[in-house]
Amino acid sequence: MKMVASSKLHHAQVMIENMLPYESMLEHILKTFIASEADAQTVFSQQREVHRVALVVFSSNSSLCGGYNSNVIKLMTHAIAEYEQLGRENIVIYPIGRKVAEKVQKMGYTAAGDFAALADNPNFQQCMDIAQELGMQFVEGKIDKVELIYHHFKSAGSQILTRKDFLPIDVQSELEADRERDLTSNIVTKKAQDYLKNRKPAKQHEQAEAKPLNDNFLVEPDMNTVLSQLIPKLGHFMLYTALLDSNASEHAARMVAMQTATDNADELLRQLNLQYNKGRQQAITNELLDIVGGSVNN
Repeated sequence: MKMVASSKLHHAQVMIENMLPYESMLEHILKTFIASEADAQTVFSQQREVHRVALVVFSSNSSLCGGYNSNVIKLMTHAIAEYEQLGRENIVIYPIGRKVAEKVQKMGYTAAGDFAALADNPNFQQCMDIAQELGMQFVEGKIDKVELIYHHFKSAGSQILTRKDFLPIDVQSELEADRERDLTSNIVTKKAQDYLKNRKPAKQHEQAEAKPLNDNFLVEPDMNTVLSQLIPKLGHFMLYTALLDSNASEHAARMVAMQTATDNADELLRQLNLQYNKGRQQAITNELLDIVGGSVNN
């Protein structure tokens, strides 16, 4: 299982690495535009009083991955408790993964659909459909806030449980988000994990300060139209990135769990072997004492 998880983790790392150039370019475009236009606002960034909330929660379809699923479910339960005063009917959950879907059903909350297939096979088109559905409900006032709950993948030895706002989108905080990753290694030995945790993180791309292209930034056809096109695309990438992060984190957690299980089994075998050898040696010693004692008596 560790070998299979290692292979899947490598594939997930490649998917994240292939997605990063597009995310970086969109980030650069938004940085440049927002730095040039102080009054850049859109309907997707408007804060309003929360009457109905949606939670998009990412988990796995299978077990044997340590505390990966239990940690996500625990954070989801904590988030639901915060919005409990809104009423059960005003808390909608999008469960990405069978484990969280089962928990939502047991708790008696509304699930927006069956998205278990996405947990095993990340698909950008389906993520875009979910993001568009959430965006449409937000624009129509059916939902006032959307949150994402998932594991952020930093490295094979470090996955950070994350809860962040999806809608309304705070572009500034999104641009300042933690984007440092280590996509070069899938080693999960204790020595490697300690190294990854203690070393200084290497930046994947420069976070240069955005500067206005010129003093008179021209917008065609108008600012609201441009932002209404760019910010939803940022939302699509946010949801897809969360899915890829969750997918890679699952495989990394399973690798760690399987390595830990192997180490524990090896340690148990070592202790049992030592105990057996001690017992065998004691039996041999007792037999020798009986032989020596008998010869002395004779």
